[in-house]
Amino acid sequence: MIRCIAIDDEPLALDIIERYVGKIPDLQLAGRFTSALKALDSLNKNDVDLLFLDIQMPEISGIQFLKSLKKAPLVVFTTAYENYALESYDLDVVDYLLKPIPFERFVKAVGKAQEIYSSQISKLSQSEQARDFIFVRSEYQMVKINFDEVLYIEGLKDYVKIFCGPKPIFSHQNLKSIESKLPLSQFIRIHKSYIVPIRKIESVQKSAVRIGGQEIPVGDMYKDQLFRIVNEGS
Repeated sequence: MIRCIAIDDEPLALDIIERYVGKIPDLQLAGRFTSALKALDSLNKNDVDLLFLDIQMPEISGIQFLKSLKKAPLVVFTTAYENYALESYDLDVVDYLLKPIPFERFVKAVGKAQEIYSSQISKLSQSEQARDFIFVRSEYQMVKINFDEVLYIEGLKDYVKIFCGPKPIFSHQNLKSIESKLPLSQFIRIHKSYIVPIRKIESVQKSAVRIGGQEIPVGDMYKDQLFRIVNEGS
């Protein structure tokens, strides 16, 4: 499932993108914003794979916004103006859609994004096979975390609480930061505040999973991915 957000200062343009996204399997709209600055918080706190980004907007243009991101997702520019095409490709965006956007053209752009996304996931999976631990900073030292010892990880604002061994380990980083260091083939985010190892899940309910006798909540936006993995293993 590719999670995307759309940014455009025109609500009608956002309505069109939302309608188009709803027609495409394996594409989920995680948010829509009329301001790039309002979208920044969502990009920093949540997993976003694809960004539909208008270029001409008040406050900050789409191009300026993209250049400001330290780690940008895949980007498809949406605009009513052709003269930004050359600059947009210099930014290595997936595609450049001219308004009004025909659905067929939208589908083609999404197809390009899906190919790139699949390639990135494949490369990550290959590199993850040889790694079974990470080091995290905790109490002025670097502590080794073996993946097979992790029960679950809880996010607490600017800290994460890693449950492994006799007592949890606290590390000064947010949940998205540690998630980026974990192998996608072994861990899954099931809530805005929880990451769990797939192999440790004992049972799955509608809104919770059980690990080590503890029930951990499942957030609505993470259910589709969780149940897809559960069904693949059944």
